[in-house]
Amino acid sequence: MQRREFLSRTGKTIALGSVIPGFSFSAIQEKSALGSLLAGSAEINDHVLVIIQLNGGNDGLNTLIPLDQYTNLALHRANVLIPENKVLKLNKVDKTGLHPSMSGIQTMYNEGKVNFIQSVGYPDQNYSHFRSTDIWLTGSDAKVVENSGWMGRYLNHQFPNYPDAYPTADMPDPLAIQIGALVSPGFQGPTPGPGIPMAISVTSDKDFYDLVNGSHSSAGSNAIGKELAYVREVAGQAKIYNTAIKNAALKVTTQGTYPSNNKLADQLKIVAKLIKGGLKTKIYMVSLGGFDTHSDQVDNADYTKGSHANLLATLSDAISAFQNDLKYLSIEDKVLGMTFSEFGRRIKSNGSNGTDHGSALPMLVFGTQVQNGIIGVNPTINPSFTVEDNLAMQYDFRSVYASILRQWFCIEESAISTILFKNHQTIPLIKNAACATSSISDYQKELEEKRLQCYPNPYSSSDTIKIDINSKGGHSLVEIYNTEGRLIKTLMDEKSAPGVYQLTWKDEQLPSGFYYCRYQNEGYQSVFTLQKVR
Repeated sequence: MQRREFLSRTGKTIALGSVIPGFSFSAIQEKSALGSLLAGSAEINDHVLVIIQLNGGNDGLNTLIPLDQYTNLALHRANVLIPENKVLKLNKVDKTGLHPSMSGIQTMYNEGKVNFIQSVGYPDQNYSHFRSTDIWLTGSDAKVVENSGWMGRYLNHQFPNYPDAYPTADMPDPLAIQIGALVSPGFQGPTPGPGIPMAISVTSDKDFYDLVNGSHSSAGSNAIGKELAYVREVAGQAKIYNTAIKNAALKVTTQGTYPSNNKLADQLKIVAKLIKGGLKTKIYMVSLGGFDTHSDQVDNADYTKGSHANLLATLSDAISAFQNDLKYLSIEDKVLGMTFSEFGRRIKSNGSNGTDHGSALPMLVFGTQVQNGIIGVNPTINPSFTVEDNLAMQYDFRSVYASILRQWFCIEESAISTILFKNHQTIPLIKNAACATSSISDYQKELEEKRLQCYPNPYSSSDTIKIDINSKGGHSLVEIYNTEGRLIKTLMDEKSAPGVYQLTWKDEQLPSGFYYCRYQNEGYQSVFTLQKVR
C-alpha cells in the first residue's frame, strides 16, 4: 500500500490520539517543491501566515466600535455597550475605537502593524457554528458543501502530489502546523483523490515540550495502551517530521516575554520558536474558544469587564507578545497574522446581557508588512432595526483570502480563482511586496468619491430602483441583500470598463423593511441602505 493510500484511509483515525507525543499525523508530501510546481506557479517565498481562529462567533461591534454610530448602538444594546469614554483611541482615527481590553492591539495599530477589515462575511449567512465554520475553512459558498479546505488547496498548488516522496531537500519540513488542536478541515487537500490533509497537529503545548525534551506520558499497560505504544513506535520509526520540528525548537534558547495563564500566548510562543528555528512551514494555525457570548457577556457592574473583555484581553495580550517576540528574534518581516471567527453577533443585544448569532464582523490582519489602517467604513446602525436585523457585509471573507494569496504568497490570479473556486476581488493588505499592486492611501481616496446611488429611497412595490455606479474598470459586483444576510439578487458580476453604469431592479415580492445594496469594484466597496414601504 502506498503512503498516500495509507494516509487517506487512516489519517483521520490516527488524528484522534497522540501517535508521537502530542502529534497527530495528518499529512506529508512529494517531489522537489520548486521543481514540481505547476506551470506558471509563483516561486515559493519565505513568507509565513499565522491564522488565529476565534471559536464561537466574536461580537465585532464591541471589538471595533463605530463611534459615529454610538447613539444608535446605545438604543439597541444598552446592556452590553462599552461606555464611550472607555473606548481606546487609534492614531488618526476619529470615528472608530477599540474595546478597552485591547491595549496591546492599540499599541500595534499606532505603530503601523495592524489592519482592520470592516464587516467581513459571506452571502446567505448561516448561523450554525458548525456549518459557518466549515464555510470559512473550506472557502465554499453557503449552499455548497466542499470537502477540501482553502489552505489545503493552496498548499496542494504549491506542493503537488503530496504526500508521495515527501519530505524533500527543497521542502524538508511540514507544509502547515496546527497548534493546540487536531488538524483543521481547512488543511484538507483537494478532491477527487484521497483528499490528504496537508498539515500536522501538535495537540497541546505540553505535548510539544514533551517531544522537544524527549519525554511523553505513559501509554498504559492495558490493551489500548499497548496498541498506542505500538502506534507511537511505528510513528517514531518513521521520523517523518518530528525530528525536524524538535531540531528547530532546540535551536531557539531564548525568546521574548509572554503573559502567563494565556492559552493563546502559549500556542503563539511555539509558533515563534519554530519559525525562528528555521522551519520552512508556510502556515501555522492556533485557536481561542469561548466567543459564543449569549449570556453574561459583560459584568453587570462594569461593562468593560466580563467574559468578552477577558477573551479580547487574552487575544490582544497574546498577539502583542507574539509580535514583540518576532521582533526580538529578528523575524517579524516574514510573518503575517490573521484572525477570523465563524460569524459576528446581532446588532441588538438580548435580555441576558449577551448577544446572539449574527452576520458580518471585522477581521484583524497584523504584522510589519500590513498596510496600516481600516479598510471599509463603519457599519450603519439604523435606529429602527429589529432583533432580526444584521450588519451589512462589506467584504466577502474570500476577498481577504485572495488578497493574502496574491499579495503575501504571490500566487498568480488564475491559480487563486481555482483555489477559491471563482474570482474574488482583492483588497490592499500588504505593503512593500513585489506582488502587492495597490496602496491603502489610494484606496482611501477612492472612498471619498461618490460611487453608489440607489433611488428612489424609500421605495414601494410600484417603483423601479435605479442603481448608479461609477466603475474605474475591473471586476464590478452589485448585489441586493436583506438584513438577515440573505442574497436576494445579483445585478452585476463581471469585468467592466471605466464609466458610469445604471442598473435597474424591479421588486414586487419582498416585504416592507430594510435592504442593502452592496457594490464592490476591486478594492473599493460601498453599501447603501434601502427602505421598502407599502
